[in-house]
Amino acid sequence: MAGKAQFRFSFGPWNIHEGGDMFGPPVRDTMAFAEKLKVYRKLGFEGIQFHDDDAVASVDVPHDKMIAEAKEMKRIIDGEGLEPEFVAPRLWENPITIDGAYTSNDEKARAYALERSRKAIDIANVLGTKRIVLWPAREGIYVNESKDHRLATERLVQAIDAMLEYDKDIQILGEMKPNEPMDHAYAATTGHFLALCYRTVDPDRVGVLIESAHAILAGLDPAVEFAFAMYHDKLWSVHLNDQNGLKFDEDRIFGAVNLKRAFDQVLVLYENDFGTAGEYVGLDVKALRTQKQDVAVQHLAHSKQIFLDLLEVVKKMDRKRIEEYRSLRNYEDLEYFVVRAIMGKA
Repeated sequence: MAGKAQFRFSFGPWNIHEGGDMFGPPVRDTMAFAEKLKVYRKLGFEGIQFHDDDAVASVDVPHDKMIAEAKEMKRIIDGEGLEPEFVAPRLWENPITIDGAYTSNDEKARAYALERSRKAIDIANVLGTKRIVLWPAREGIYVNESKDHRLATERLVQAIDAMLEYDKDIQILGEMKPNEPMDHAYAATTGHFLALCYRTVDPDRVGVLIESAHAILAGLDPAVEFAFAMYHDKLWSVHLNDQNGLKFDEDRIFGAVNLKRAFDQVLVLYENDFGTAGEYVGLDVKALRTQKQDVAVQHLAHSKQIFLDLLEVVKKMDRKRIEEYRSLRNYEDLEYFVVRAIMGKA
């Protein structure tokens, strides 16, 4: 047993939201960004995640203005005692990227995506993080024949190479998702993106951020995905949450749907010393639409506490008994033992 893991927690300002969805309007008032920042330390979080336009009002302004706004954000988060975990270019909401960003058939869209990615790197440098997260939301297809898939894969690698060459210190983290909003995504899983890592100009600076729900939506187990990436030394962040079946990305609180699946994620992170290199445990969870304004941050507190409670169960597990069950190939008793431990009965 390793057990050197040091867990710090982060979330993004989008995890405190108004409750609107594609079927209905917002149901809560907007919380001012300054108020969101105060929630971080109050709930015991140390890291803050950013999209590029979370850190600045807009990237479509003169570069000096953008950098000045990033410097002001740096001053604000320093004052709150927060560390920036990463910056992610928001490439999926601009009308020009309707058919993709890095993989678009439109040369102008591809140029826009790269330019915005460079701006995200500039913002990250001001804030004090070297990590750039890519969620390739619209890198995919609705109609199979609409794109050259081999060329699209090549363009993804070319875009990553361009970012790595723009800044020799940054790390690129791919956050893969099999669907939504596109019917079929390029590099839909952790394994797909890891394969791309090794085709880039600097594979040592390309890794992954794995989200629980994204793995579940691909029909995969998050803990197994974590372990696979850690074998490659490329699990550089996680987004923990839960998912109620193969539907849209729900961002349920961690462990809400499947507590044993959550336990397994904590177990694999703990036993593989996740966090010892400064990695954060990110919680990408959203309040239920039914929550009232004054309790619309409970999902964050609850997710963190469930993680910590499961961590205590992990630490107390009798490893000798686990090895005995494994050696006897008695997996029925092993599973029963684990379930009872989660229930506080073992």
